[in-house]
Amino acid sequence: MTMETFVAIAVGLGLAASAGMRVFLPLFVLGLAGANDVVPIGDNWTWLSTTPALIGLGTATVLEVAAYYVPWLDNALDVVATPAALIAGMIATASVLVDVPPMLKWAVVIIGGGGVAGLTQGASVLARLKSGALTGGLGNPVVSTVELGGALILAILAVLLPVVGIVLVVVLLLAVAKRAGRFVFGRRASPRAAASS
Repeated sequence: MTMETFVAIAVGLGLAASAGMRVFLPLFVLGLAGANDVVPIGDNWTWLSTTPALIGLGTATVLEVAAYYVPWLDNALDVVATPAALIAGMIATASVLVDVPPMLKWAVVIIGGGGVAGLTQGASVLARLKSGALTGGLGNPVVSTVELGGALILAILAVLLPVVGIVLVVVLLLAVAKRAGRFVFGRRASPRAAASS
């Protein structure tokens, strides 16, 4: 694998992780980066960097961000956002994998891009559900703000510092796996607590 391919995969997976938190924001950032020749975009995906697409993605980003601050709407939006996040993660990944063999490209797009977007989306849905259960929805704007900040940071790092972005994605996925393990299997008693009982 060449360094260019590794960097392209890092960009794609960073944007996919961002898509798991906000569907349109990473595509908007990618479109801006493509329009300014910061990130090469594949021929089939150059429409992302056109003015109409940027206006549409920018508008969709603003509407999505605003909708997540409405307490009842945020949970309802998750139902639609989950499949949309998978698609956005795959689009973001596919669009930056230029000059990559098709077998590798589509494996990374489907497994990597879709998988990373799905995991981060699942983590944000669980965080919002937990916040809603514990605070009656009053804490959900805080969760939305953290997600927005995370999505923005990941998207910007993915296009400007992709290696740093992919390291952050790995840390994020490890944290998600740890939390998911606790959610599924419950908390285990620490060895010290188990020995004293």
